[in-house]
Amino acid sequence: MRLDEVAAELAAVEAAGAAASSERDELGRRQAELEAELADLERRLTELDRRMRSGAVSNPRDLQAMAAQIEAMKRRRSDLEDSELEVLEALDPVDARVAELQDQWVVLDGEAGELRAAVAIDAELGTVLAKRGETAAPVPVDLMTTYERLRQRLGGVGAAALVGSSCSGCHLTLSAAELDRIRRLPPDAVVTCEQCGRILVR
Repeated sequence: MRLDEVAAELAAVEAAGAAASSERDELGRRQAELEAELADLERRLTELDRRMRSGAVSNPRDLQAMAAQIEAMKRRRSDLEDSELEVLEALDPVDARVAELQDQWVVLDGEAGELRAAVAIDAELGTVLAKRGETAAPVPVDLMTTYERLRQRLGGVGAAALVGSSCSGCHLTLSAAELDRIRRLPPDAVVTCEQCGRILVR
């Protein structure tokens, strides 16, 4: 059954989407960590560079140590920037995968909704047809055959009520002579509209 297939596909897409979203979240967390570390490193570099240039430190050994520290921090900054670039490059296909799975989910969910509605309609139609069969059981076979033929030819309505002097199927008025003829017929006689041919229910 197609509905079962769609439900299975939906479950698979949801599982894949959860995995992809989890991967994206982890990459996002790693990116935030790298950005925070880079910001802290930039702050420390700026502060160390300011101290070196301020003249507050004059000891050559201290200045040499500070310069070495700055170089080490710059190397660390370069490593962090490379790591952040790798994370950003990894994020692009994951973002695309998440978007693709979301689109698939929307399409499948829409199809599932349509299929569920169709199943409900089929069930309701089955009930209606069963009741119709029970109701039509006492009707003579030849009359039912005529009714079905008229129904197919006349837009699904094979019988109509005679309301006053008009057929409720075609809404045309029957002639006085025809009405008089119909009134004289036995109650169980089959009468048809002289205009559209539908069976008239008196």
